[in-house]
Amino acid sequence: MAMGVAFFISVMALIFGFYLSKGHSVKRKLITWGIVFMAGLAPFFSFLCGIAFGIRVGDGFAGGAVMVMLFVLFFLIGLILTAFGIFKKRKPPLNSHT
Repeated sequence: MAMGVAFFISVMALIFGFYLSKGHSVKRKLITWGIVFMAGLAPFFSFLCGIAFGIRVGDGFAGGAVMVMLFVLFFLIGLILTAFGIFKKRKPPLNSHT
């Protein structure tokens, strides 16, 4: 049951990210996907992978270790995406020589 809820929340986070980033600038897309990775994907997807690995190996500590490593990895990816989006400069229009 818990794995189903985590899977559902992960899929909903991806759908939410696609919906929020549709038709926006690259800067806004980077910020949106960074937040989606940090808040919606990192905790729940790492939980799914950690629990599945722990069940497969038969050791809860191994599953917990995988869960922590994946959470940190996905959180850092989200943090980097958000930072790139925040510090990205907007390009001026092509015909702005006035």
